[in-house]
Amino acid sequence: MNSASPAITATPSERATRQTEVVQALLQHLPAHALLWHTEDTTPYECDGLTAYRQRPLVVALPETTAQVQAVLQACHRLGVPVVARGAGTGLSGGALPHALGVTLSLAKFNQILSMDPVSRTARVQCGVRNLAISEAAAPYGLYYAPDPSSQIACTIGGNVAENSGGVHCLKYGLTVHNVLQVRGFTAEGNEVTFGSEALDAPGYDLLAAVIGSEGMLAVATEVTVKLVPKPLLARCIMASFDDIRKAGDAVAAVIAAGIIPAGLEMMDKPMTAAVEDFVHAGYDLTAEAILLCESDGTPEEVEEEIGRMSAVLQAAGATALTVSTSEAERLRFWSGRKNAFPASGRISPDYMCMDSTIPRRRLADILLAIQDMEKKYSLRCANVFHAGDGNLHPLILFDANDADQLHRCEQFGAEIMETSVAMGGTITGEHGVGVEKLGSMCVQFTAEELAQMSSVKHAFDPQGLLNPGKVIPTLNRCAEYGKMLVRGGQISRPDLPRF
Repeated sequence: MNSASPAITATPSERATRQTEVVQALLQHLPAHALLWHTEDTTPYECDGLTAYRQRPLVVALPETTAQVQAVLQACHRLGVPVVARGAGTGLSGGALPHALGVTLSLAKFNQILSMDPVSRTARVQCGVRNLAISEAAAPYGLYYAPDPSSQIACTIGGNVAENSGGVHCLKYGLTVHNVLQVRGFTAEGNEVTFGSEALDAPGYDLLAAVIGSEGMLAVATEVTVKLVPKPLLARCIMASFDDIRKAGDAVAAVIAAGIIPAGLEMMDKPMTAAVEDFVHAGYDLTAEAILLCESDGTPEEVEEEIGRMSAVLQAAGATALTVSTSEAERLRFWSGRKNAFPASGRISPDYMCMDSTIPRRRLADILLAIQDMEKKYSLRCANVFHAGDGNLHPLILFDANDADQLHRCEQFGAEIMETSVAMGGTITGEHGVGVEKLGSMCVQFTAEELAQMSSVKHAFDPQGLLNPGKVIPTLNRCAEYGKMLVRGGQISRPDLPRF
């Protein structure tokens, strides 16, 4: 078991006894084919997209009805068994990492679109529906679902709710929290619960925003009602090249300062551009130190005016080349590289760890230059791609997980990126969540009092702490150990960072 996993002290004998007890209890509510516990069957569930950390679950449950989900939760609550809800397993922070003595509750079979209302512009879907499938179903009505994470072809709406996912168009259209009206599901005890409303407002406390982004710690979502937006009549994309990272970062701030909110504003550095160009042949400028993708959508008149304004700002900021898409096929080709940044990185390295922090836009160049110094410090490569418009970084640290020393250096590299982001006025996460990956970094950003408040919210929903335990909120003891580790490693030298 990796050190990032929840601490487990059970002996093999105790684990086997517990497994038998849980399997017998769940077989009373699930058919045999919907329950997995043999090693060869549970191994595929041992990690999510953060493959460096693995842990086989005690049992995997694959319910097919909401009644079965409720029964599983009730049985686990009665036995005091931890439950980790899982969607498509595309998360990148270890949020779906199994608990060694717990049940992984796979919701993959909840993949039906329940209703599509083009008049109210809403869709009611089960949690296992793929993000892109919603837009495909809404397309005949001239509508689509706006949040579009790079994994949208595979990731599920339930997972998007858990992580408050974004995407390349979240600058203009918002994150998951801005595009969901209602979430229905069950508490840890197995009680039905509804957050939000399909109406404009909901009675009582507004807890919808609390459950979105809660990483499966407060409730298990089974059904989601999302907003749909009209497909724009036209979309065009500018590909801008820069011979200097600082110029590119300043250009991002200049676009926003000009009062322009692009449909998408993304940035890639030279290593990432080279990786994706070799993979998808998107037509990127391989001589540029950084490229920006700036998209405008709306009516043809709106797009023409906005493209002209953005082009002028980018040229004034020092762009060495500008290419504007002249067809839908060319626009999609520009975006194909950005959308395939992660698989492209997988082609040039055995493993990668994708970090996820957010900083003020004006500090984009500062953080990229700092990351370049960290590459030398830790002797690891890092390719950068991110949602530049809202300052959401996605540095991909390249390493070999089979080399323990490389993994250790990668973890230190990632932690320093997080600490530096906080020091620059940012936060340790944007859309990937905390999971197990950033538990230590939570200690850097939040005080003991703030972490206690988070724990109080968790306790209000889940008094026994059975839903996704060991994730997101670190213990004070862990924070104290993390602080000692950083001091011993010589990493903490900035007086503005809190000590634990």
